[in-house]
Amino acid sequence: GGARLPLRMPVDRLATAMSANFSRLARTTAGVRFAVRTDAAALELEVELDPGGSPLDIRVDGILAHRWTGGPGRHRVAFPLPVTDGTPADVEVWLPHLSVTRIGAVTLRGHRHLLAAARTGRRLLVHGSSLTHCMYADGPSETWPALVAAEYGWRLRNLGFAGEAYLDPVVARTIRDTPADLIALELGINAYIRGAFTARTWGPAVCGFVDTVRDGHPDTPVVVLTPLSSPDRERAVNSAGLTLEGARSLTAEAVRVLQRLGDRRLHLLDGLAVAPVADAGKLYADGLHPTAEGEHVLADRIGA
Repeated sequence: GGARLPLRMPVDRLATAMSANFSRLARTTAGVRFAVRTDAAALELEVELDPGGSPLDIRVDGILAHRWTGGPGRHRVAFPLPVTDGTPADVEVWLPHLSVTRIGAVTLRGHRHLLAAARTGRRLLVHGSSLTHCMYADGPSETWPALVAAEYGWRLRNLGFAGEAYLDPVVARTIRDTPADLIALELGINAYIRGAFTARTWGPAVCGFVDTVRDGHPDTPVVVLTPLSSPDRERAVNSAGLTLEGARSLTAEAVRVLQRLGDRRLHLLDGLAVAPVADAGKLYADGLHPTAEGEHVLADRIGA
C-alpha cells in the first residue's frame, strides 16, 4: 500500500477538540516507533516529513546508532546497522517527535533473520504540554518520557501536545480507553498561560479529567505532575486572575480532594520539587522549556 500516517489520537474524535492546531499535533509522532529483531546489514526507509524539524533516531539493542534530520518533503534514506556476527539485534526506529511523519517502504538488506521484536515491560502513558512533547530534546528517544521508559524497560505512549494541553475531554477519554500500567499527567502550564480556567473552574476541571481517566483505569497508578517552575510567571497574574503559583496550588488541591475521596492509587508530584526556581537557569532554554540536557535531568528526577 501507500505511505502510512501514524496518529496518536482517535481520528474520528479529533474534531471534538475544535482546534486545527491540536489536530495537527495529534499527527506528530512523539513516542511513535517500530521495531524488529534482525541481523540485517542495513535498513532503508521512505519517509515524508512536514516542517516540524526534529530528527529520527535508530537504536540497536538500546544504543543510539543513527540520528538523522531531514527537511520537509519525501526522503529515501539508508542506514548501516552495527550487526557484525550474524546474531539478531533489536532495531528500533523512533520517528521525529515534532513532525507529522508518513512512512512508506521499510526495507532490510542482507538479513537471514527477521523476527517480531519482543513487546514486554509495563505500559507507560504520559500526557501533557510542550514540557512532555519535549521541544528541545536532542532526538525522539531522548525526551524525558522516553528516557524514563528506557531506564525501567517500559513501553511508552506519549500524548504530549505542545501548547494544547487544556484538559480536553477527548484526551481524557482517549487515556481512559488506552491500555496502561502507569499513567503520568503533566497538567496546568498551558491552561495558566492562556487563562483557560478561573479559580472557580480550575480544580473541578482537573478532578473531572482524572475521574474520566479513572473510569477506564480503576486500579492503575496515576501520577499528576503540577506545573514546573517558570520564574517570570510564578507571580504573574494571567487573564483569568491566576498566578502560576496559584494554578499549581489548585492542581495539587484537586488531587488531594480525590485522594480524600478514596483514590489511593493517585499520586501527586510537585513541579517545584522536580524543577525548582533556583534550577531554572540550568534546566531551561527559554525560562520554560527544558534544554536537551534538562530532559535528562527531568528524567532522573521524575523517574526516581
